[in-house]
Amino acid sequence: MDMTSRMSSHFEDAIDTFRASARELAPALAVGVDLLFGALTNNGRVLACGNGGSAADAQHFIAELVGRFERDRLPLAGIALNTDTSIMTAVGNDYGFNAIFERQVNALGQPGDVLVAITTSGNSPNVVRAIEAAHEREMQIIALTGKGGGQVNQLLYETDIHLCVPHDRTMRIQEVHIMLLHALCDGIDALLLGDTL
Repeated sequence: MDMTSRMSSHFEDAIDTFRASARELAPALAVGVDLLFGALTNNGRVLACGNGGSAADAQHFIAELVGRFERDRLPLAGIALNTDTSIMTAVGNDYGFNAIFERQVNALGQPGDVLVAITTSGNSPNVVRAIEAAHEREMQIIALTGKGGGQVNQLLYETDIHLCVPHDRTMRIQEVHIMLLHALCDGIDALLLGDTL
């Protein structure tokens, strides 16, 4: 395969993945919007976490809530649990890397808050432990995964939202994850600002 064909194949695969994700995930995504809107408009907040590219996605999502998405509005309460290097290194040093999100959920999470847990494999131990801690604190979960959902798929309650991208390649899963997060932001803003489509 020549390089141009190889590059073109990425676009084709991404398009197919987005189409499959739209068919499978749109209903759960709409429920996720309602869940986040309910929390944010009832003095709740959103905690988000992930590792690597998923950490960047968690940080990006919270920036859209606290700052703005596409239009001016009041700031929304959100915290990216992977951004405070002092907490992460202190907890990692004292309790182990797998506790870096769990410890923060236990410190910050309250009933009615939502944890947005992002892991392409569904098996990241620190994200798994954050979900378990969130459940103990009577929080609901929106999990963004791929590859069948891994361990996360077994942990979620019926009241949680699972957005599992139907693909096995990390890059495709991450591409859809950022679109899902943008769609959640758009849905929240539509409800806050009274948009109808």
